[in-house]
Amino acid sequence: MTWILICAIFVVGLWGITHQANMVKKVMGLSIANSAIILLFVYYGSLSGTTAPIEGSGDPMVDPLPQALMLTAIVVAVCVMSLALVIVYRLYQRFGTLDIRGVERGAWKLND
Repeated sequence: MTWILICAIFVVGLWGITHQANMVKKVMGLSIANSAIILLFVYYGSLSGTTAPIEGSGDPMVDPLPQALMLTAIVVAVCVMSLALVIVYRLYQRFGTLDIRGVERGAWKLND
């Protein structure tokens, strides 16, 4: 049941990327899709055991590697989102709109 919720979150993010014309909403959709992927890895990584990975515990431990990799993925995602928002801001300054179609029209006018 959990993976269905994670897939639904990913689909919402993918919808935001593909069906929104506003560039800020596209960046938000990318962030939502990235969060769903991180949730998927953490969820499936937690299925390998029952307790926290602390030495001395007799119970089967959860594999800490997926969690460590997802911490790295979170840091990379924050950097990508901040860079994307800076690019969106610069495009807004240049073309005066957040609509991707308006930016494309403005870019074609610059080339003519």
